[in-house]
This record gives sequence, C-alpha cells and structure tokens, in this order.
Amino acid sequence: MDWVSIVVAFSLLIAACGSEETVQEDGTGTEDEAGTDEEVDVHDENDEGLTITTSFSILGDMISQVIGDRGTVEYIVPIGDEPHEYEPVPSDFQKVSDADVFYVNGLDLEEWLESILTNVTETEIVAISEGVTAIPLEGGDEDDPHAWLSVKNAILYVENLVDDLIKRDPDGESVYRENADAYITQLEELDTWIEEEVVEIPEEKRVIVVSENAFKYFGADYGFETEGVWDINSHAEGTPQQVSRIVDLVNDLELPAVFVETTVNQDFMEQVSNETNVPIAGEVYTDAVGPEGSGAETYIEMMQHNVNVFVEGLK
Repeated sequence: MDWVSIVVAFSLLIAACGSEETVQEDGTGTEDEAGTDEEVDVHDENDEGLTITTSFSILGDMISQVIGDRGTVEYIVPIGDEPHEYEPVPSDFQKVSDADVFYVNGLDLEEWLESILTNVTETEIVAISEGVTAIPLEGGDEDDPHAWLSVKNAILYVENLVDDLIKRDPDGESVYRENADAYITQLEELDTWIEEEVVEIPEEKRVIVVSENAFKYFGADYGFETEGVWDINSHAEGTPQQVSRIVDLVNDLELPAVFVETTVNQDFMEQVSNETNVPIAGEVYTDAVGPEGSGAETYIEMMQHNVNVFVEGLK
C-alpha cells in the first residue's frame, strides 16, 4: 500500500469513528450514535495518567518501566519487524491519534512515519534521544539511530522521558521519578555488568560482524570494532561486493564467530559463514526486544542476551 492510500484510508477511518460517536443535540440520535451516559473519554481532564503510543518495542519497554500503572503504552512496529522501513496500517495511525503523545527515537529512524503523521493527526511527536552524541553513518551525511544499544544512552532516554511525562502529568511526578530512579539504577548495574563480562574477550577479537552495522554505540562504550554488510537497514543492498568485503575482513582478522540479527534477513550472514567457515554464534537483538518466552522480553534482558552471545562467540 502506498503512502497516499494509507493517509486516505486513515482519514476515512477517523471520519467513520467520528460519525459513530456523534450525538444529535435534539436527542434524536440512534442508540449506537449516543452510546451510554457511563462512557468516559480517555482524555477526560479528570482522568489520571496518560495514553502513550511509541514507535517500537524497545522504547515501549523503557516507557512502561517509568510510567508503571499510571498509564498505558502501545507500540507500532511489531516484534520481529524492523522500524526503519515498516509500512504502517490505518489502525497504527488510530493508535497515535488516540494517544496523548507519540514518543519516537529520533535521529531520523522514524522520519518516514513522522512525515505522514503530521498530515493525519495533531498528537505531539517527541524524540527521546535528545542530547545523544550521535555517531555518523558511513559517508557522514546521516547519523546512526541505534543509540539505545548504548546503556549510557538508554539512561539519557529515561531522563528525557521522565521530564516530558512530568510536564504532561504533573500529578504523577512522584511516581515517574521513583520508577525512573529505580530503572536507572538497574541500567547502571547493567552497564557495569557488561564492562565486567567483555573482559573475557581478547582485545584483538573484539569485532562484532552482523548484517546491519547497528552496534556502533555499543562498540564505542565497550571497546569493540563493529562491521556490517551494510550500514543501516534503510540502505540495505547485500551486493556481492559488500558480502565479499565482509568475507575478506573475517578471514583477515581470523575472527572466531559472526552473528545474525532477529529482525534482519539472515541469508547474507549465512553466506559469509559458509564462505569463511566461521560459525554464526547466535542471534542478537537490535531493533526489537524478544517475543514472549525468548528470555529477552525487556531492554535489559535483550542486552544481557546480546552480551552473553558475544562473549561465548568471541572469547
């Protein structure tokens, strides 16, 4: 479905919803139109808490940790899909339209989605990566959006988030601050744990090779070089030249392992593995948390999983 069709479909959906909710002033509306006296709009000014929509599951988990029971959180991109070029459906726009705020990563990750949303909803869009020291993509014209793969940046995300939540819901300040402080403590512990774990990997083997070179921020924090067949999924090509470069790199560095991502086509890394006889050590999470039962259902769990896979593969 092209973008124009999506916008038109969403506009018709909004119009239909508005029609169903119409109540004639003279009281002659149908029962379906009028509803009941007990129905309350979720945005009623007397309601506590916020209705929040965000772009993808990693942000959804972070937000849930801070908002706790004081609001609801939904995310747009399904687990297993990657957010760079996800094609939204009309119901996604309805979620955003119904929300008090739409939180995005920023750094142009959701640029395509933001440009459409501004045409179909008045919900404010807020990027929670504000203040991140961005790492440029190859060529330097754009920034790498995967800042959340640095735990230090994740803490910055939480700090930005709690500040914005308090502006929107001052009565919830104590809840947000208490939850955020507890979560930041967990993130600081995670950061320390990662630093302790990666020392098991010899420095010359601290090279992460995946399809999408998404671990730049992680590498900068913990002393890894990072390589990918391509730099970012929205630029994905997987040309023979790109694959050949990675094959040569893996052979030259005599790396013990390469890795695959849960949200990216694994064919290219399987080709690299076959041509180098270097095993794929495991799956890692970049653009989404894991599904239920994966042991990586939260941001902290997915980061722990990634580190365990890296250590086992490279040590």
